[in-house]
Amino acid sequence: MKRAAALAVLDFAEIPAGLDATDAMLKKAPVAFFRSGTVTAGRYLTLIGGTPASVEEALAEGLARAEGHLLDHLYLADVHPRLLDALEGRRGEDGTGALLILETATASSVVLACERALKGTLVDLVEVRLSDAGLAGKGLALFRGDLHELEAAVEIVTSALPPAAGLSYRVLARPHDAFAREAALGTAFAASRFVDLGGEEAS
Repeated sequence: MKRAAALAVLDFAEIPAGLDATDAMLKKAPVAFFRSGTVTAGRYLTLIGGTPASVEEALAEGLARAEGHLLDHLYLADVHPRLLDALEGRRGEDGTGALLILETATASSVVLACERALKGTLVDLVEVRLSDAGLAGKGLALFRGDLHELEAAVEIVTSALPPAAGLSYRVLARPHDAFAREAALGTAFAASRFVDLGGEEAS
């Protein structure tokens, strides 16, 4: 994927409207990349990136074509490189330290939360999931770092997101080693594995 300064995310409540708006956006401005498709809860999700001017122009067209079928959207003019890495599927370091788990009602909201946390604190974005299987249209992000940095990230994200974003979070100050290690590999149950903890066996 080409590196881009700006990024837009659009959560459509209706699939035909999402397809139509995405097509219109790509015809309107020369964006550098896009990714779109159906997600859980019968929604359609689109990401576009490019120069700030091209992304703004394409987004305006998408909003105009959405015709009331848009659940949420986001525009970022100066995207953090680590966020782009995560959106491409590159995971953060396993590392050590506390864990922060963030959940939002939409993909757009969790992308905004990640951007604010990365720019305002010294945390590592381990994983970001956008409305994929098992999330019912929600966004999910996992961060790792020093406890005080994660607590600062919570304050920043809480201030940045409106109540409609449906933010939910937990900070695990001292996560179990095995749990932290496995969570760093992915939070989806379908991709998880059985882990032998060496505890008691059933008699």
